[in-house]
Amino acid sequence: MNPHPLSHSDLERVSAIIDASPALVLTGAGVSAATGIPTYRDQAGNWLRSDPITHQEFIRDPRQRQRYWGRSLLGWPAVRDARPAAAHRILAQLENLGVITHIVTQNVDRLHQRAGSAKVTDLHGRLDRIFCLNCKESSGRDQIQSELERLNPSINRTTVSARPDGDADLADSMVDGITVPQCKSCGGTLMPDVVFFGGSIPSERVLEGQAALERAQSLLVVGSSLQVYSGYRFCKWARQTNKPIFLINPGVTRADDIAHKWTVEADTGLSALLNHSIKRHGHKETASHD
Repeated sequence: MNPHPLSHSDLERVSAIIDASPALVLTGAGVSAATGIPTYRDQAGNWLRSDPITHQEFIRDPRQRQRYWGRSLLGWPAVRDARPAAAHRILAQLENLGVITHIVTQNVDRLHQRAGSAKVTDLHGRLDRIFCLNCKESSGRDQIQSELERLNPSINRTTVSARPDGDADLADSMVDGITVPQCKSCGGTLMPDVVFFGGSIPSERVLEGQAALERAQSLLVVGSSLQVYSGYRFCKWARQTNKPIFLINPGVTRADDIAHKWTVEADTGLSALLNHSIKRHGHKETASHD
């Protein structure tokens, strides 16, 4: 799983992570990048995509809902059909080995669960579920996909560019023509069960992640620049309680000045961590799930 020999400094980083285990893992978009789901930022932490729809815009503006659901109609299949990458599978194996205790993910693709991880907090929600803002009834995302396709047969679904979190490019000229499904129970507004920019994370998710950090011996951040405060605050909490913080990320992060940084891709760093954890503890690799 790790074809290239590690340098002495790399081995020291791996050993330090193992010595400080079990760890709470915080993951970001870099973990899912290998699946074809784009990230929001480049390795310098700069935005790759502009104009994300905010929570307030979605709630207040019918045209923004048209824009969201039109783009989601085009972008959802890429997330629905994505398969866990090596990083997801390795994290599930590390959980089985006891090297990590829990995953808090900023991703909404549910790929950790599909890879076999049992203890996961979806900090920003899950894209595969929707709910009604009025009656709160929830349902699966595929149900609204079928309705969107029925109501909007003229949209070309073959010439699109994927964007992060199930989004896709859609010409502004097409937005006004999008017909948005309503809740079948009460006619209310449907919303994906995700935290939009400017929205609030449900307190129970935050408390669940904080409790998991308290039980862990360290914090391991994988594939995140930590530019969003909802993830970065886990680093602040770890520092306040004197827990070591380890970063596996190819680019800059917001926590570079308070953590032990390993500048490699998620798959590379986690492969090395798994291999050396197996050697250290004398375990055989465990099977991952898809």
